[in-house]
Amino acid sequence: MTKGPVIVITGTPGTGKTTHAELLASQSPVPLKHINVSDYVKERGLYEEYDEEWQTHTVDEDRLLDELEVIVSEGGVILDWHTCEAFPERWPDLVVVLRCDHSKLWSRLEKRGYPLKKIQENNEAEIMQVVMEEARSSYPAEIVVDLESETSDHLEANVERIIGWITQWLENSKEVN
Repeated sequence: MTKGPVIVITGTPGTGKTTHAELLASQSPVPLKHINVSDYVKERGLYEEYDEEWQTHTVDEDRLLDELEVIVSEGGVILDWHTCEAFPERWPDLVVVLRCDHSKLWSRLEKRGYPLKKIQENNEAEIMQVVMEEARSSYPAEIVVDLESETSDHLEANVERIIGWITQWLENSKEVN
């Protein structure tokens, strides 16, 4: 029996990845395990050091991928992280890149208490579409979806769209089996 797809939800910090992932996990037609990769790294000590200037952990990607491989191989997973290129091409069935107008993003990051330098860098990354380019260069075009994430209406529509995709994925999986 098919367990469920592997979905990567990515985007610049502040675009709504975790909110989308939590709502999707609660509404999905099949059980999906939500893994907030940043939290997972911290909880399991899968980092090399803490960078005080950027207020972030330097991830040990080899250890992270080794641990996630077991979980991802079972299917039925949402990986929520600000980057996606570290994940092997064979993992995701769908890569969702969330986008947000940079002025809204700036405000969201300020509310989180990010230092100015970090806000500026993330804002620039959003303007330059860094995460979208990363996704496009790492995965087949047909599995990469770019969704606007600025309002609660966007959130609801995006989750509904992804649920529609999951439903189709499940139908296609039945046809193959």
